[in-house]
Amino acid sequence: MQKFEQFIHSILVEERKKKLVLLFTLLAFLAAVMMFPTKIVLAKMLPGKSTNTFSIYIDLPNGSSYQETNAVNTCVVSILQKEKEVENIEVFNGMGSPLDYAGLVKGSGLKSGEYVSEIVVNLSDLHKRDERSFAMVHRLRPIIQKSCETLVAQTSIKMVEQPAGPPTMAALVVELYGDNASALNALGQRIKQILSQTKDLVDVDMLADKLFDKYSLVPDKEKVIRSHLSLAQINELLYLSFEGVHVAHKNSESSPSQIPLYVVLSESSKSLPYASKEELSAKLSALKLMNTQGMMVPLSEVVRVEKVKSTPTIMSKNLQTMVSIVAEADLVSQVYPLLDARSRIQDTLKDEFEISRSHLFDLTLKDKKSGEVFNLVWDGEMKVTMDTFRDLGGAFIAALILIFLLMVVYYKSFALSGIVLLGSFLSIIGVIVGHWIMDLFTSTTFFLTATSLIGFISLMGISSRNALLLIDFTKALMTQGMDKQEAIAKASATRAKPIVLTAAAIILASTLLATDPIFGGLGVALIFGTIAAVIVSLIVVPVLMSNTKAI
Repeated sequence: MQKFEQFIHSILVEERKKKLVLLFTLLAFLAAVMMFPTKIVLAKMLPGKSTNTFSIYIDLPNGSSYQETNAVNTCVVSILQKEKEVENIEVFNGMGSPLDYAGLVKGSGLKSGEYVSEIVVNLSDLHKRDERSFAMVHRLRPIIQKSCETLVAQTSIKMVEQPAGPPTMAALVVELYGDNASALNALGQRIKQILSQTKDLVDVDMLADKLFDKYSLVPDKEKVIRSHLSLAQINELLYLSFEGVHVAHKNSESSPSQIPLYVVLSESSKSLPYASKEELSAKLSALKLMNTQGMMVPLSEVVRVEKVKSTPTIMSKNLQTMVSIVAEADLVSQVYPLLDARSRIQDTLKDEFEISRSHLFDLTLKDKKSGEVFNLVWDGEMKVTMDTFRDLGGAFIAALILIFLLMVVYYKSFALSGIVLLGSFLSIIGVIVGHWIMDLFTSTTFFLTATSLIGFISLMGISSRNALLLIDFTKALMTQGMDKQEAIAKASATRAKPIVLTAAAIILASTLLATDPIFGGLGVALIFGTIAAVIVSLIVVPVLMSNTKAI
């Protein structure tokens, strides 16, 4: 420690060396902070989590047939069967799978209809395969979408992974509020198109029913009465012809209730290849019912075919009509695509709307012609990320203020309290640089996450303790008549060993955390933040102490 004491003393007695230390520290701090705007280090709520399963949501345009949905399912399954890591595949046609963690908030349990399906893909054990599940999803997404979405126009295929953190509807959710449902849908389609053109955004979809033409079979009550038929007869025959009808029950010892029996026609008998009004009328002519007088009456005589528009579901939230546009971030943070998409929305719509900021990233759009007002609110994992970083940032500032106030009470000096505070804050250099170093050695992006900030906040106590040891020991040596510069150098050399041993214990204990997919940010923050805290405590803090008159 004698050499280290001489090294510190040589810095303290030369003004030029002290300025170089402070300048280097300032440059290191600025370089670390600039890694965020330059995107060298990326921030995200939590990194991707490798699991043994993922799901594929298939949404065809409303009104699509079961056969069309099945064709898309077959296409997706044929691609998945070529993957050696896929152990089995479950196809839920016309419905969502039994609820899982992701489906609870994405609404898969509410899916119903011939135009929707969900495919659950079960993989081999994550410890026995090299490729992580999120990397596989990233690789398969463009292949499946390019091959299968084109089978039926306007088909949406979304790859859904199990969320690593708080479950959200999507990484990026745009909630669009307004009074006119048709105008909302039109604006929502434009925003969907903008998001689709934004880099790193995938699985873009608008959660709103699409209008389509359908045929309605309407019994003519007057003709039904004149034909001596009943509406019940007509309804049963129509259901039998196109769906199926319940005819009886079966009792079984293994079932607590009666088992219903259905009569269903063959697929070729009940399907309409061209789904035209003429084809439907022809089929009604072939269906006949015997009336009370023993005469056979064609259904076309008492049932008319009407072409009508579908009735879309009107979504609302907080008593306001809304539509939602969802998008996933493809192995990147949600914040950067959001900023890009927000700028694109403003540039694209500025000629037609008066755009103003309402809250943080949210926008208010006023139509220049009609005067209609729309509110655009950002939600999803992005909002959770922003809220979490805001709250942790607030906790960090509160911790700094509390440390500063405690030090003021203890030392009766703002200068010494500022030195302790600055020494704690500069450990952020190690946290950010540590994430950059880890990103160089990992196959996927190593994000600065919420757990990283937790590690940074926890470092403040360690950093403050190191500065306190130096200040107290320096003041004790100076009361014995030692020169100020010598006392600081002596204190730094004497306290270096316990400081380094404490840091080594923290680093070794955090090594296991650094390999965890979720808490890796916490481990890296503790390891590299501790290294930075030791360097700051033993070199920068002594320089700051030598420049203050409070000691």
